[in-house]
Amino acid sequence: MAEIVLIRHGQTEWSADGRHTSYTDLPLTTEGERQARAAGERIAGRRFAAVLASPRQRALRTAELAGLAVTEVADDLAEWDYGEYEGVTTADIRAGRPGWSLWTDGCPGGESPAHVGARLDRVLARAREAGGDVALVAHGHCLRVAGARWIGLPPAGGGLLRLDTGTTSVLGFEHGTDPVLLSWNAGR
Repeated sequence: MAEIVLIRHGQTEWSADGRHTSYTDLPLTTEGERQARAAGERIAGRRFAAVLASPRQRALRTAELAGLAVTEVADDLAEWDYGEYEGVTTADIRAGRPGWSLWTDGCPGGESPAHVGARLDRVLARAREAGGDVALVAHGHCLRVAGARWIGLPPAGGGLLRLDTGTTSVLGFEHGTDPVLLSWNAGR
């Protein structure tokens, strides 16, 4: 059975600061470029039937530095739309809204967990139909939702799966049919 390799983009200035970054299109930092090259080393030798990437430059540059030829730029792989929380840290959000959780509350003016889950379900369905291994190059929160959905959890289950910048994870199968996380957050 085919595997799906998730590659989180390398570090940006905002990811280093813990700021929510969805539609703000930031470049990789020098460290982020190093992380992207290291991700490429971890997947060296793999052949991919498809490489899907978010339309954001941080994901596309990560794919390039990892040595991947993107076959599809997929809007469904864009990061969670944080709406009014774009550029804001979780600590700052919770200062005005104690107990807030992205995973259950979503974002005002942005997306709900259910909406992000539906997008990632579509991506995973396309990946399963690719006829071989697939790489998904995207962002922390959306890839965490992908991991959760792969193993049958609701989108909020992504909150249980930490995913650092520049890391790789592999979704696959046990016994040929049972979806599992084969590896997670490798390279941190």
